[in-house]
Amino acid sequence: MTIEIKLLSNALGAEIRGWDPSEQEDEADLAATKAAFLQHHLLCIRTAPLEPSAFARIARHFGEPQLQLLRDLRDDAVPEVSILDSTYKTPEDKPDDLTRIRLSGWHTDDSYFEVPAKATLLQALAVPKTGGETRFCNTRKAYEDLSDEQRKRLDRLQAVHGYDTIRARGRAQARSEVEKQETPDVAHPLVRTHEETGKKSIYFNSNRTDSIIGMQRDESDALLDWIHQHITQAQYRYDHSWRLGDILLWDNHCLIHSVNVDFPVGERRLHQRILLKGERPV
Repeated sequence: MTIEIKLLSNALGAEIRGWDPSEQEDEADLAATKAAFLQHHLLCIRTAPLEPSAFARIARHFGEPQLQLLRDLRDDAVPEVSILDSTYKTPEDKPDDLTRIRLSGWHTDDSYFEVPAKATLLQALAVPKTGGETRFCNTRKAYEDLSDEQRKRLDRLQAVHGYDTIRARGRAQARSEVEKQETPDVAHPLVRTHEETGKKSIYFNSNRTDSIIGMQRDESDALLDWIHQHITQAQYRYDHSWRLGDILLWDNHCLIHSVNVDFPVGERRLHQRILLKGERPV
């Protein structure tokens, strides 16, 4: 094995050193990388910006890519790659209340689908000089730190996930009629079990989780607010400061993420993304 695995924080994450994605992958290195992913939930690979086709080739080592819901974000030549531009092009694009920007909400990708993406790959194609970090929290550790009584309570609950919810501070991007038909509300367990490791994690998305099934709105909101506060504590968190070309691979079973949206107007923040097909949460 030629790679080195370096921890990024005590909460989660590891950097993979000594692996050049442009070269033929060594089977032992790839096996060690996959094991590190299951252990640390997030991997960082330092490389140069890649063409979408090369980016997709790397993604296929970790799973099968799926198409992004919103058609207008898909790359024309490689549709499983989506292009995400969060640049403030004018001063009016950056509101005074940054919590109104959707990216700032803590979320996990694709939870509005019956079968959400199991993992996300994101590569930095342009990075602002300040701000723009992507922040992560480990909901497996947050679950394991609960008392037995608290875990038993959450284990039996189901939550409604929708493309948008009144609980979210920022509004979701508009959908076409076809995209609306593809995204009816769905129910997911509040605690999901990882199909590869068997470990449990809190499954929550502040942008999509609308309510707990069987609870009145005020009781549901109180519980979801408590969960949000618990899982975003500092001991569960890692903030990634992007370098140009960085690829992050993270596990949507057990991580939530958000963006520090306080970066300068006019400085480009651009990424390409691939979502990997998962299984229905249980």
